[in-house]
Amino acid sequence: MNQLSAALVLALVTGLAGAVHAADSRPPQAPSMQKWQKGLSRTDLAQQALSAPGFELIQSRVDFEPGVVSPRHSHPGEEVAFVIEGVMEYQLAGRPPVVLKAGSSLVIPAGTAHVARNIGAGRASELATYVVKTGAPLVKIEK
Repeated sequence: MNQLSAALVLALVTGLAGAVHAADSRPPQAPSMQKWQKGLSRTDLAQQALSAPGFELIQSRVDFEPGVVSPRHSHPGEEVAFVIEGVMEYQLAGRPPVVLKAGSSLVIPAGTAHVARNIGAGRASELATYVVKTGAPLVKIEK
């Protein structure tokens, strides 16, 4: 995906998420998730049912301290990972690693096992936007 296409996808998803969050006056319902490890945290920003039956949008900020690596995991729908700050490396099953700097994004297909790693000197953060099956656990730890 070229940078223009990625920017358009991000603008669409971010705009949709903002509109969804604005239309819902309830506070976002945080999906249950245990703390993975020290130095990795997720803050849920929005959660809303979509017009497509059986699907919802969840948007979260995920912060990684220097050197922190997520466990290998997957999601029950697509994820758009947009790097807000820092430098991240993403390893998707069956693909070569991808390095993203602040302002870049990556679409992770539904059910694809992946690992995210902060490879920069400072903190790294991503805006993770998920379009997932309603009621399914957001994170599945893979072996």
